[in-house]
Amino acid sequence: MKKVLAIVIGLVAAAPAFASEVVNIYSFRQPFLIKPILDDFTKQTGIKTNVVFANKGLIERVKREGKHSKADIVLTSNFSALIQLEELKLTQTINSEKINNNVPAAFRDGDGQWIALTKRVRSVYSAKDRLGALPELSYEDLADVKYQGKICTRSGKHPYNLGLVASMIAHHGEAQTKTWLEGVKANLARKPQGNDRAQVKAVKEGLCDLALGNSYYLGKMLQDESQKAWADAVHINFPNQTNRGSHINVSGAVMTKYAKNPENALKLLEYMTDNKAQNMYASVNMEYPVKPGVELSTLVASWGRFKEDSLPLDEISKYRPLALKLIDEVKFDL
Repeated sequence: MKKVLAIVIGLVAAAPAFASEVVNIYSFRQPFLIKPILDDFTKQTGIKTNVVFANKGLIERVKREGKHSKADIVLTSNFSALIQLEELKLTQTINSEKINNNVPAAFRDGDGQWIALTKRVRSVYSAKDRLGALPELSYEDLADVKYQGKICTRSGKHPYNLGLVASMIAHHGEAQTKTWLEGVKANLARKPQGNDRAQVKAVKEGLCDLALGNSYYLGKMLQDESQKAWADAVHINFPNQTNRGSHINVSGAVMTKYAKNPENALKLLEYMTDNKAQNMYASVNMEYPVKPGVELSTLVASWGRFKEDSLPLDEISKYRPLALKLIDEVKFDL
């Protein structure tokens, strides 16, 4: 399978007597993000971890493999993948009091089919030399005529933007959100294109003054010498601080429907939602821990505290199909 990298952490060829002491993971998250955590989990529990990493195609693989799938857990890089796994009925209930105590209800499925592991903000980056910091900016403001020709973003259909539009529907309804989308489109400096980093680059180059982008990309750019100048050219703004708070996206996990090692899978998920792993997992990707009270990395903490939208993700997810419909109706990407 293209772009699939099988990574074995620990001793794969375990002796038969220890065959059950393993957990098999399909991961959208890159190996360097999870290896330190899995190594420590194995050290603490003796349970070995086998990981298959891929940028795409893992959900289709789990579906195709059916009851013969070796996957016990799927680790996702965004919320959309969690919903897709649930809708395809490829998950089973995660039943753990420890996880329920670690992960706030807004960041886990009401029926226990998925849990969030890290958080990131759908931020708005502003040009330091042309706009400066915008502490009172809201997502609604992106449709204001004063920003005509000043906004850059990736495709409206990308999961990150789709989630934001779904949250707007949840808060404002279909009609108002469609009007807002039309206003944002009218304010675009160029056709939606590229990834989140490309939008910040465009601000640095003067193509636009505002860019939508996930918060962790600021950290990634600051740590990349070839991109540091892009990050240095912008302020990170957390929208809607005077009202409902900023929209949150997440990485997360599910336990697969046909998990062969469900007890070990549950132990791993419990470990990943507790303090040590939460700090490690969030810090390495410049994200926010999902468990309250866990210390942030120094870099992430330097961006300041913010209020987050408290609307549960499973409530927002109900509006994703409608969000896609509206994005098509306004021809946002054309």
